[in-house]
Amino acid sequence: MRRRIGVRAGLSALLALGALTATESGLASASPASPAPAEPRAGAPAQGLVDAMERDLKLTERQARKRLRQEAAAMEAAPGAERAAGADFAGSWFDARSGELVVGVTAPGRADAVRAAGAEARVVEHSAKELDAAKERIDARAERKAAPDAVSGWHVDPRANTVVVDLVKGAERDAAVRDFLADARKAGPVTVRETAGGAPRTLAAGVVGGDPYYTGNARCSIGFSVHGGFVTAGHCGSAGASVRGWDGSQMGTFQGSSFPGNDYAFVRTGHGWWTVPVVLGWGTVPDVLVRGSAEAPVGASICRSGSTTRWHCGQVLAKNETVNYSQGAVHQMTKTSVCAEPGDSGGSFVSGDQAQGVTSGGWGNCSGGGETWFQPVNEILSVYGLTLHTA
Repeated sequence: MRRRIGVRAGLSALLALGALTATESGLASASPASPAPAEPRAGAPAQGLVDAMERDLKLTERQARKRLRQEAAAMEAAPGAERAAGADFAGSWFDARSGELVVGVTAPGRADAVRAAGAEARVVEHSAKELDAAKERIDARAERKAAPDAVSGWHVDPRANTVVVDLVKGAERDAAVRDFLADARKAGPVTVRETAGGAPRTLAAGVVGGDPYYTGNARCSIGFSVHGGFVTAGHCGSAGASVRGWDGSQMGTFQGSSFPGNDYAFVRTGHGWWTVPVVLGWGTVPDVLVRGSAEAPVGASICRSGSTTRWHCGQVLAKNETVNYSQGAVHQMTKTSVCAEPGDSGGSFVSGDQAQGVTSGGWGNCSGGGETWFQPVNEILSVYGLTLHTA
C-alpha cells in the first residue's frame, strides 16, 4: 500500500517493527512521490508542526518553537497547579503573551501555592465547580427540551470566569432562543456570544477520491493508532459496521461507537493493516510521531490532520463544551479555531507531539475560516480500555 515502505524506513531507528500490531490506513495516505518522514530527535517538535504554525498562527519559526516549548511546560505544570488551588480552583489556560499557564483561584490565599507549582495565579469570583454545575444545569435543560438550532453550543470559559452560550448571529430575536437563554441564565453566571459562522455540522463526506477510510457511502479520517486498531469519530459508523481502506480493501470493524451524546469510536483493524504512532502530513508537512496524550490548556496552539484539508493549525478556544448538532447534543467537546471540511471527521488533533482528540464537526471551511470541535482522546481511551500507540 502507498507510503508503507517509506514510513517504515523513516521510523526504523525509533520503532521495533516486530512489536507493531495490525495497521491503519494512515500509513497508506500520501502520494507515492511523498518523501519519507523526518526523524525528529526525542522531544523536538516535528518540522511539520512548526511549518503549519507559521502558516496558520502567523508566527516565525523561532516564535513557533518557543511557543511549543512554553506549551509543553504548561501541560506539565497543570496537574500540580490544580492540586495547589484545591477547592478554590477556577480553571486554567495558556497565556500566549506571557508564555505561562494561568490558574484561576477564588481565594487570594491560594495564589502563592499556585505560583510555587509553576503557574501564574488570577483571583476570580466563581470556582470551576460552580461553573461546571451551571453548565450541567443547562445540559439537563437541553436533555428535557432540545436547544434551538440557532444555539450552537455552551461551555465554561475560565478566562472570562463564566458559562458562554454561543448563538448564530441575529438569533437572539427568536422566541425559542430567548426562552432557552432565560433558562440558561437561571442556571448561573452566563454570557451570550454571537458566532461568526452558522450552526455546527459533522464533517463526514460522500465517497470521493483521496486517502480516506470508508463505511458504506461515508468517508472519514483516522484519528490515532491504538494497540489493536484506531480511534475516530462516532458519527462515521455504528458498532459492527465494516471499514474499508483508501484502496477499497477490507480494513476492520467498528467495535464501539457513540453519537450523539458523545462522538467517538474504536475500529479494530486486521487484514494486514499495521498501526504505528504517526499522524500524517500528507506530503504537505513531514509526518509527526505521537509520544503521549498530555492535555493542552485553553489558549495553546493545536494542529489537525484530515483526509480532505490535510494540515491546519489554530488555538484551543474552550473545553467541555456542549455542541448542539442537528442530530443531538454532544458533550465534553473541545473547541478550536482550526478549520475543517467534510471528510476530515475523525482525524487527528495534536499539540506538539501529544495526541489531543479526534475531529467531530464545526462550521466554516479552510478558505474562509471557521471553528472545529474535537472529542478528547483520553476519554476515548478510557471508555474502551485502549492504549495509545506512542513512539
